[in-house]
Amino acid sequence: MTNHLSRVLVCLLLLIGTSFAHAAEPMKEWNFLVFINGVNNLDSFGAQNINQMEEVGSSDKMNILVQWGSAKNPNVQRLLVKKDNDKKKVTSPVVQNLGGADMGDWKELVRFVDWANQNYPAKHYFIVVWDHGNGWHLTSVNNNGTHIQDISWDDRTGNYMTTEQLAQAMAESAKIIGHKVDIYASDACLMGMIEVASEMQDSVSYYVGSQDVEPGAGWPYNTFLTKWAAQVDSLNSAQVAALLSKDYTASYNGGINGKRPVTMSAYDLSKIGAYEAAFAQVGSDLNKLSASDIAKAKMAAGNTKFFTNWDYRDALDFLTQLEKGGITASSFAALRSAQNSFVLSNDQTQDQKTWGVSVWLPSDDSDYSQYAERYQGLRFHKNSDWGSFLKTLNKK
Repeated sequence: MTNHLSRVLVCLLLLIGTSFAHAAEPMKEWNFLVFINGVNNLDSFGAQNINQMEEVGSSDKMNILVQWGSAKNPNVQRLLVKKDNDKKKVTSPVVQNLGGADMGDWKELVRFVDWANQNYPAKHYFIVVWDHGNGWHLTSVNNNGTHIQDISWDDRTGNYMTTEQLAQAMAESAKIIGHKVDIYASDACLMGMIEVASEMQDSVSYYVGSQDVEPGAGWPYNTFLTKWAAQVDSLNSAQVAALLSKDYTASYNGGINGKRPVTMSAYDLSKIGAYEAAFAQVGSDLNKLSASDIAKAKMAAGNTKFFTNWDYRDALDFLTQLEKGGITASSFAALRSAQNSFVLSNDQTQDQKTWGVSVWLPSDDSDYSQYAERYQGLRFHKNSDWGSFLKTLNKK
């Protein structure tokens, strides 16, 4: 009996000790959460990027946590990224196996954030969605037969996250962590758009995305995380967002990813209200143009720098093209000033020459009519009435 009671007491003490040890764990400064949807033809780059993360690994200041869906593995896994010296093999421990979780479901992203918050608490959150991206609207199939619809296409389930659902995921994430998501970023193509960023303005502080396509290798996680880790106590969220933007473009400007034309921008969403108001005034002024000047505006839109999709155009280049066609308004200067405040960092390789923000600018009725109804529901249109100008621009 005595031995039995002793064993019970020892077990109880161990349980109490474990409980106290867990409760006493200090909260870390940052959670870097990467939602890698490789259940498609980008799969090999997912392992490559995780190996880059393992060159740095989690620390006493930062958790690097990955939810990894792979075309080669039927089971979605959650990893706590640990430093290792093997650049070809992912060795970080699988801390949770999710079976056939749907990586195209926005609620799965929310569950990832909730799990991280419960098990690896941190003061600040940097959330990344990694996969194909296509800005605010869908394209059914590209030339290679690959589905690209909004973001995070899962080839197994056929599911993906719409722009609106991605915003829902950030809103739920903000509720979970008790404050705005410090940084949201897309390691995906064509996500540097005002329409996407606007949806998140109530739940995210800083937004990072590329106007142009991203090469398959994506971000240079090793160099970025190395620089961030070295300054983790001194960099604020705005500086981390800008660091990513600059390090990404440097990696393709003769850095570790060679030489490729790329763009990346970081936005301060606390300044988006003034930016949308400036867009509203530009749209209102353009809506008052004569029929002949509308024709000139349509030509200017067609001459504006675009990114893959004909209707994704650089916002400030549109103003430049309007001015070249003889159309001016005092609201143009206000929009340029508002964008300077809104864009925290606009980075690009030398051959790009962009201003950092794309906007929907269809100059063909078939492009406009395909998405016009959905556009009416977007936050950016509701705040700026931009869709009204687009309707005028695309009248038959």
